[in-house]
Amino acid sequence: MNAPLFRPFDHFDFREDVCFLTGQEATHQWQVFPAWMTERYGLRDKPFKMLDERIVSYSDIRVPVSEEALAVLESLEEEMQAAFTAGYSALNDLDQVRLFQWIAKQVYGIIHFEVRSGLRQQRLLGEQFNFSPGLRQKFGNLHLMLQSLLLPMEFEGVLPWTINVFPVENPENTFVYRDEINTLVFSLRMGDFGLVACLQDNGESNHYHHAVLEHVKGKTLSPLQFEELCARFFYSAYLFNRLPEYSFLAAADRIYIEAMPLRIASKPVYDQWQVKTYGQVLENFWKPWGYTLFEIIKNPEEPMSFL
Repeated sequence: MNAPLFRPFDHFDFREDVCFLTGQEATHQWQVFPAWMTERYGLRDKPFKMLDERIVSYSDIRVPVSEEALAVLESLEEEMQAAFTAGYSALNDLDQVRLFQWIAKQVYGIIHFEVRSGLRQQRLLGEQFNFSPGLRQKFGNLHLMLQSLLLPMEFEGVLPWTINVFPVENPENTFVYRDEINTLVFSLRMGDFGLVACLQDNGESNHYHHAVLEHVKGKTLSPLQFEELCARFFYSAYLFNRLPEYSFLAAADRIYIEAMPLRIASKPVYDQWQVKTYGQVLENFWKPWGYTLFEIIKNPEEPMSFL
């Protein structure tokens, strides 16, 4: 390959003048939440809570980009705006890699913004920036995969992610965004759909939730039902006990990415499901409807469910 992969986590290269995607000189600041989305749903000045509890606005979350990165990101956003506006059918038919690229851009853009903020704060305090090796590996792999926007890449075998799109009867102007950076899980509910993604589980989430996914297959969900599905995926991402590894093989004209097997260890891929902990997660997802933890787990053998 003529263009090498950019690996910012090797030396924590997160300067304001370095493109978050390519490592080239940055010439622009790119808004992570796209303008078409912030304008459509009035998000520009709405609060967004960061990991360190700081409150910023949606439009504040920006990353430095090069001319090359700007061109591919603008093309991606134009395509996604059309698909998101068209709704569930268009999104469901979208190429999985393309949808992954948009979600990964969203999640990694926030990660990059968070890391830059953390580095600035530690420099001001004169302290060393501490970073979990596990997160460094996960975030680094996500960033390498995101470079498929610029470099010809082929995902061999099992795809590294799980992405599900569901038809949802949302009220007009619905916009509900969630992500959990540590576990790389993401959900978005808007228009006539909801989507939930686990960005580094090698497809295991769909195996784990096979029964409920079969049950809702072909059905239009209520917002309450979709949020319950999200709670299940977010909680199982917390229970997922593997740190996936990937091989990146550069050939003459492309990079091949292959997921390494997860099932080598003797213990199951997921830790034991705890009803009370799941109930706490579900209570948070069901806040708009006012269900309490007591109501949700009143029968611990059969927690409240609308699915």
